[in-house]
Amino acid sequence: MRTLFLVVLYTGLCCSDSSQESIDTLMNNVLVLRVSDGEGSMMYVPLTCGEAYENQPVFWKKNGEVQPALQGNQVKVLVEEMDGGNYTCHLGPEGEYLNHTVILIQLEPDNRTVILEEKSPEEGHIHCAAPNYKGSFHCAWTKTSSRSNAAVLLVKAERHLEKISCELNANASGVHCHDASCPYKEEQHRIFLTIYIHSNARLEAYTKAFYLREIVRPAKLPNLHSSDGKAFSWDYPDSWEKPCTFFGLQYQVKVVHSGHSCHSEQHIVMDTIEEKTFVVNVKARKYVFCVRAQDKHTSGPFSPWSHCIVTKQQVEC
Repeated sequence: MRTLFLVVLYTGLCCSDSSQESIDTLMNNVLVLRVSDGEGSMMYVPLTCGEAYENQPVFWKKNGEVQPALQGNQVKVLVEEMDGGNYTCHLGPEGEYLNHTVILIQLEPDNRTVILEEKSPEEGHIHCAAPNYKGSFHCAWTKTSSRSNAAVLLVKAERHLEKISCELNANASGVHCHDASCPYKEEQHRIFLTIYIHSNARLEAYTKAFYLREIVRPAKLPNLHSSDGKAFSWDYPDSWEKPCTFFGLQYQVKVVHSGHSCHSEQHIVMDTIEEKTFVVNVKARKYVFCVRAQDKHTSGPFSPWSHCIVTKQQVEC
């Protein structure tokens, strides 16, 4: 089936300056109208069902409802404000489906406060993380409660014009991607990830740009143990890239008061080391020992805390 032939026709019905409005084909059968302000905007958009149906009794439906005024292979659709939708063409009012075009509206400048929640001012709306430098990374987002039914339309990822393969999670709240670049190669270009998500006819695009080294977060340190409650040791995460001399880790160790969490700012001891061992030299006989790792070359994100609870009688890790 031929891709729909889509052309924008600006008319005197447009209440705003037509130069501020544009139309693009985002993907097959998906048309995006970009307007500076949805309020008061009106635009005629010609649609063609397909060359093969030029002399056929073509009827059009919008979101499943027959539009009596829209008949024939070529029609002009009036899109007012945010009133887009799914236009399908059929052989007769209830006849065979032939083709379709989804018309979505995107406000410019992009309004990014409606569909997805902002995780933080620094991080934006999308959180990305990678366990190592092998090229796989995961990005996640959260829809606002008022737009919980919003759907992801398209995910695009690339680095310096090279496409990166991605697969959407089953619940559409994240995406897993794999960059085939060599982990030993110095990153000269950022990865650009764009999520196109729509709620009814409203479309929003969210873009995040990052180097892999900025999102690599080591896994939780395994095999943390101590025989005497003073000397502690641990191992590299199994998922961390090797050789360790090239992909080195450094560790933040912390000793906090008994009953406190590793996130407590009231610490007894805090230090940064490169060895996988540490001896606690404090008078307290009850405390919590905490340790986490980060890439020592980039000072990127820390791993989750690993900890041991030390009491007079035992050490529990």
